[in-house]
Amino acid sequence: MSSSSPTPSSESAGPAENGPQYADRVYRSVSGIAGGVLLIAASLALGVDGLVRGSAYTRVVVGFGLLWWLPLLFAYTVRPAVFASADRLRVRNPLRTLTVPWRTVAALRPALTNELYVDDRKYQLWAIPVSLRGRKRAARRELRGAGRAARGGDPGTEPMLHVDEKDVRSMGDRSMAELQELLTAAADRPGAQGAMTVRWAWELIAPIAVGAVALLVTVLVG
Repeated sequence: MSSSSPTPSSESAGPAENGPQYADRVYRSVSGIAGGVLLIAASLALGVDGLVRGSAYTRVVVGFGLLWWLPLLFAYTVRPAVFASADRLRVRNPLRTLTVPWRTVAALRPALTNELYVDDRKYQLWAIPVSLRGRKRAARRELRGAGRAARGGDPGTEPMLHVDEKDVRSMGDRSMAELQELLTAAADRPGAQGAMTVRWAWELIAPIAVGAVALLVTVLVG
């Protein structure tokens, strides 16, 4: 089971408002990063061997394969992180980064994945894996919501996230509980309002796309 742990960050949390500011809380999956680093190292070892020992065709295939595979692997294992300050949440997912002021966040919810809701849109928190316990809680919540809807009630009346302190077991649960506390604390902060911004990771998307297309064409042409 993957774990997510908060670590200190040297990034500034923004201008001082309502008291002293501290570095962002950072949440990352330690096991995801470790697994990604091992896979990248193994892929590089195999790729270098193919580039050195292979035929001309093999070298081309391996080269384009590495161009596609390595940034893709990095994006989905090493890159994901969540940065939380008193005013905003910055979610660095595999191929894009969301910067969301806390007062723009509609809810945080553990389901099959840990999720962030902004208006009526849902975004995954890749860096905070949901625990098995959290998935069971989400399944029970959905069943209760379906039951209320069948009886003519409002299926969305239950709080989007409730983590009892005694029930917190995994690092993912703790991380979501801490984020919920920051969300609640930001309700009256003037600096916690604004619009969400989205930045796509073109530095990863470009080589992934170029490598995939070039690899496909090379294999098809032969």
